[in-house]
Amino acid sequence: MSHSTVTFSVTADAAWAPGVETRDAWREWAKNGFRISAGTEPPLRAMPAMQRRRVGPLGKMALEVAYNCLDGRTGIPTLFCSRHGEVTRSVELLGDLASSELLSPTSFGLSVHNAIGGTFSIVRGDHTSHAALSARESTVEHAVIEACGLLADGEPAVLLVVYEAPLPALYTRYQDEDEQPFAWAWLIEPPQEQTVSLSWSTSADSQVSEKRGLPAGLEILRFYLSQEQRMTRVCNERTWEWSRHV
Repeated sequence: MSHSTVTFSVTADAAWAPGVETRDAWREWAKNGFRISAGTEPPLRAMPAMQRRRVGPLGKMALEVAYNCLDGRTGIPTLFCSRHGEVTRSVELLGDLASSELLSPTSFGLSVHNAIGGTFSIVRGDHTSHAALSARESTVEHAVIEACGLLADGEPAVLLVVYEAPLPALYTRYQDEDEQPFAWAWLIEPPQEQTVSLSWSTSADSQVSEKRGLPAGLEILRFYLSQEQRMTRVCNERTWEWSRHV
């Protein structure tokens, strides 16, 4: 068994989901844990209307929190992470292929996993590096490790954006979490007064196969918002230990 740890501070944050659009609403959600259902879309007023119309519901949620978290700052590397990404758009494209219909170039371009991050970079004219990650149920943990790696290389801050949406009906029988629509972002910086640590260990006994409850991204967000001191997650043959230090 091996153990590793990264420690960082979250100096700004933002979150958005249908019906959970304010900080007070998110605190209430963290306290009571009600289920989030699809519905409204974020206004995404920070993005020009022409580009905004091209982005789907998932992308709008991700970009809304990215804009809100950065609050006009530029020159900060970004990590966009989602387990499934724009799978709904991909299924629609596959349906068009099966029906011998012409594919929409816009939909095709926006279906790839790094399209949302690329759109964010292009619209803002920000040439700082950006990446897109997916790592099954531990997508957020791997993205945090990547962010801390960038900090170790000398970056003063990294924007982490986490976003998910329910799977298309075609895939619902394969889902292993209670998929819900949401997006949140953290501005991650080197450790300061208040820090969050992520430790992980590998073990042959840490594989969990049964259906989980909350999506991983919401589980981690609830830990962060509720001010809990510790949380343990077991998935992908790893045990992940989240902890908070003041």
